[in-house]
Amino acid sequence: MTRKRIALVAHDARKRDLIAWIGAHRGALAGHAFFATGTTGAKVRESHPELDVTPLKSGPLGGDQQIGAMIAEGRIDLLVFFVDPMTAQPHDVDVKALTRLATLYNIPFACNEATADMIVSSPLFAGGYTPRPADFGGYEGRRV
Repeated sequence: MTRKRIALVAHDARKRDLIAWIGAHRGALAGHAFFATGTTGAKVRESHPELDVTPLKSGPLGGDQQIGAMIAEGRIDLLVFFVDPMTAQPHDVDVKALTRLATLYNIPFACNEATADMIVSSPLFAGGYTPRPADFGGYEGRRV
């Protein structure tokens, strides 16, 4: 098994769902390193003390940006962000930024339980899958 670095984020109305999802996939998730925003991280550590969870700041206080920076630095292999589509989020721009960075840097990104289920049950999750790295040569070499 390749130890993956997994970012965990959940809107308030979805935190219980994320905790339950982790419990349902305890075996597949064991041995990986987790980075979680504020309250999400505290709840994950409380419910699953066997997991290696590094807490970050609360999302609206910069935790989303911390995860974004980790993605840009190549230090996150998977982003699991249980989004609440029914509640307006004051930091919606942070959600959009994480979505953009996960897409830009070509890392797996689950924003709901079904997608997260598919990712952790895939043979690629347990194996040594490495996504094709993003190529920014054209962008970085452009003339301004």
